[in-house]
Amino acid sequence: MKRTAFSFLGCLALLLSLLLGACGETATPATTSATTTQSSAATTSAATTSGTTATTSAAAMASGDKFKVAFVYVGPVTDGGWTYEHDQGRKYLEKTIPNVETTVVENVPETPADAEKVITDLAQKGNKMIFTTSFGYMDPTINVAKKFPNVYFEHATGYKTAPNVATYQVRQYQARYLAGIIAGKMTKTNVLGYVVPFPIPEVIGGVDAVMLGAQSVNPNIKIKVVWVNSWYDPAAEGTAAQSLLNAGADIIFQHQDSPAALQTAEKAGKLAVGNDAPMDTYAPKAYLTSPTWNWGLYYVDRVKAAMAGTWKPTEYFGGFKEGVVDLAPLSALVPADIKTLVDAKKKAIISGELNVYTGPIKDQSGAIKIAAGATASDKDILGMDYFVQGIEGTIPKS
Repeated sequence: MKRTAFSFLGCLALLLSLLLGACGETATPATTSATTTQSSAATTSAATTSGTTATTSAAAMASGDKFKVAFVYVGPVTDGGWTYEHDQGRKYLEKTIPNVETTVVENVPETPADAEKVITDLAQKGNKMIFTTSFGYMDPTINVAKKFPNVYFEHATGYKTAPNVATYQVRQYQARYLAGIIAGKMTKTNVLGYVVPFPIPEVIGGVDAVMLGAQSVNPNIKIKVVWVNSWYDPAAEGTAAQSLLNAGADIIFQHQDSPAALQTAEKAGKLAVGNDAPMDTYAPKAYLTSPTWNWGLYYVDRVKAAMAGTWKPTEYFGGFKEGVVDLAPLSALVPADIKTLVDAKKKAIISGELNVYTGPIKDQSGAIKIAAGATASDKDILGMDYFVQGIEGTIPKS
């Protein structure tokens, strides 16, 4: 998932060529462990570009040195969503591997110069492994990795790898499909609203997955979308959600990191689905569930590999089966029969009996995109560039 605005057509071309060879305001601040250093991008010192690197050998670990791992965040750890959940994964990492020491830098802009400066600074400070957790950090990560060949880099949701750069993404669409089933069953107007950030495949495919899930139980469903061009802008998210409610939506979805859309729905007496992390405490009268991501499992696995010297530049794409994707416990607002249905569909996805993107699937124009009986490949999913039938709204060119 993540994350920044970019030229969609250019990204798609790059994506296809490379894959052929391959986030609220009221959130409770996360507690930082004693071994963790936290800083803000605004106070991170300017970095130079020396070739200083960190040792990652098992011998160095045996000496008792801490294995230093850094995390670069696009938002604050108090966002209640994307960054919050990544930070929960970092805490899990520290708890699971005591010999690990972590550093985080919050609110790092996705502009190349800013991101590259922060990542370089972290590499120079002796971090042996650096996780950059937003789409817009892709090129900066690749650029810094060239200067620090002995540092392991992991980039979330991107598609570029290098000898010391791996990528990781989760099958968000699986949880979004189930959330769509809930909404398709519970809507009274047959109109769902979706607040969306940037036109990248992860986002487009997420809206499609919600629609496919809703259509599977309600063929009369429609989804209206509003683009806000931000991952974390509570004011804009709330305004967008209100516009969708005004347009007839009675259940609101979001792909941003704050609970603002959820809270707007609650004020209007409507329902909503959160994003990235459980958001039940923010708007309990509206909240149905949230698609969630368990980053900690991945972080532990990859850090262990780096410490053991077995790390490789993989392209990870895990889902329900691997335990890195889930749907937060459904609220009391969801009827028991719908809970039973969702549980059955989740089991079918895990077993392989149900594939979210199984044809026939048509785009908004009616053109067949996935033939009857066929299923989308990972390359197709990671490059999704069309809305399916029933979604009202256009995909911006940039």
